[in-house]
Amino acid sequence: MSGAGEFRPVVEDPAEVTPAWMTTALRGGGEALSVSALAYEQIGTGQTGACYRFHLQGEGAGPRTVILKTAAGTLEQRARVRRGYRAEVYFYQALADTARIRTPRCWHAAMTDDAQAFTLVLEDASPATPGAQERGCSSGQAAEALRNLVGLHAPFWNSAILDEGPSWLATDAARAAMLAQIHATATDRFIARFEQQLDAAETNVLRRVAEVVPRWLLDPQGPRSLLHGDYRLDNLLFPTAADGPVMAVDWQTLDIGLPGRDLAYFIVTALDTEQRRASEAALVQTYHDQLRASGVRDYGLDACRDDYRRGMLQAPFITVIGCALATGERSESADRMFLSMARRAIHAIKDLEVLQLFSAGA
Repeated sequence: MSGAGEFRPVVEDPAEVTPAWMTTALRGGGEALSVSALAYEQIGTGQTGACYRFHLQGEGAGPRTVILKTAAGTLEQRARVRRGYRAEVYFYQALADTARIRTPRCWHAAMTDDAQAFTLVLEDASPATPGAQERGCSSGQAAEALRNLVGLHAPFWNSAILDEGPSWLATDAARAAMLAQIHATATDRFIARFEQQLDAAETNVLRRVAEVVPRWLLDPQGPRSLLHGDYRLDNLLFPTAADGPVMAVDWQTLDIGLPGRDLAYFIVTALDTEQRRASEAALVQTYHDQLRASGVRDYGLDACRDDYRRGMLQAPFITVIGCALATGERSESADRMFLSMARRAIHAIKDLEVLQLFSAGA
């Protein structure tokens, strides 16, 4: 346990966090609070990390509750997702100040050299609550989430900053081949896991997606920006007031690529099929209008619509990999979430004939 005379930047057990540890972490992020006592409880059911709300007592200005986020799962499970740990820590350490997307303030971000353990001390956004994939959201909430997404994309739009980051952040041919293999294996596991719920047509779409993913990952068309990678309802905090500001969390899928991937992934997984069909044109327009208002001028609406379509494979890609690599225990609620996301993606891919864009000879 950390005492007053030492400070280990990475803790793996919330019980290791003492008032002295928390005081040092907060002061490193610019707070003057001297913590004299604390208590915590676990919150959420993250698949690759664990979150705890800490209640703080002390003297001086500063937050009275914070969120501590750590790694979760066995060492073997952590090894499979350590790029995600590295990405989230890197976002808060190096990129969050440039981004204009609303995300929790971070006072402390650290990880071990092998990237299998990390610790974040983040702003507690309560009473805001996360969205729910299976339930979906209103069109107004979706529009606000997309306006917030532009706060990530616009500052990094075709920016040289993207080339100055660590080499592991970009997807080169070697990484694309590795991801394609992971996705192919994950697809087989996903289909086996849900063989009683998926019909033959749905299974066929998922297998065809796996066939074209290698080409899709290296598709050179369109602009580049920083991507959240998993911009979906469960990773968004919504305020109690309807259609108010949204805050994005969970940066473990940080990537560089076509902004339409985040755009399509959110719309397709957040809305049920009929709602998506009725509102997707207006939502893409909302996203494009916000891009223009944020200074992205050389990008037409038709190009945005095309990139929305090209980016749609992000939905099955992340869904099946996320299901296969999840470190949390399998549950009925998680199964319903993954299945709802996959089905919504399958319908959208068929509606917009997305697979034809990446088939042989296209």
